[in-house]
Amino acid sequence: MTLNSDIPRAVRDPAGIIEHFASLSDPRREQGRRHLLEEIIVVAMCAILCGADSWLEIADYGESQSDWLKTFLTLPGGVPSHDTFRRVFCLLDPQEFQKCFQNWMTMLMDRHGLIPVPLGPSPLKAVAIDGKTQRGSARRNVGRSPLHMVSAWAVENHVTLGQVATDAKSNEITAIPELLKLLDLDGAVVTIDAMGCQKEIAAGIVREGGEYVLAVKENQPHLSEDVRKAFDEALENGEPGVDFTEFTTDTESGNFVRSCSTDCVDCAR
Repeated sequence: MTLNSDIPRAVRDPAGIIEHFASLSDPRREQGRRHLLEEIIVVAMCAILCGADSWLEIADYGESQSDWLKTFLTLPGGVPSHDTFRRVFCLLDPQEFQKCFQNWMTMLMDRHGLIPVPLGPSPLKAVAIDGKTQRGSARRNVGRSPLHMVSAWAVENHVTLGQVATDAKSNEITAIPELLKLLDLDGAVVTIDAMGCQKEIAAGIVREGGEYVLAVKENQPHLSEDVRKAFDEALENGEPGVDFTEFTTDTESGNFVRSCSTDCVDCAR
């Protein structure tokens, strides 16, 4: 959508919200549109950043800050109502919106130097995948179960990279591959709990240039047994050229007891 020429150049900055959401598909019918889609998003974003957590509070924020908003937005139909905010956001494609938001955040982080540029080889970027049930999201009076979200967390930058909603924790196996499609895994090490210990998920991470650390439990009995045997043999016989340190808990004192491999340099002194 063409931006109004009266909008200050600062808003048309490459790191601006409007630029990154201008390509978002508008699900509304052309007839009867009174508000620009990207401006609805800008007002909602500003309101949420200022603490609004409901459609009514977003609309109230827009009305209270309308003079300031008009310094960089056209608002041809005035400030949208809370019903308009709710209806528009319910119609948006979540994954398309998330992609626009992710691109905007990446540009902002790069602009403010929050993404370090290493001089040497780039270290692995830790991305933690986990699922959580959202507290207070259940609506028992209408038979709606709690919302379960699978999220990707950038450990270094403390930022959520993406989320995919599922009906229950058991559906994480199908949700994780969808979430991974949204991420740039080149040079990343992805950690997932035992629910994500699946051949297809591991192969998908490697295919996109990443590495993985997956937990193994009894949901993969044969693999779990093989891992235990490998560790038992290594702890008993050692690994040539590999130093390792083992910590166990003393049941009487509760203290950690350290033991090392035969090749351990510290214990050889």
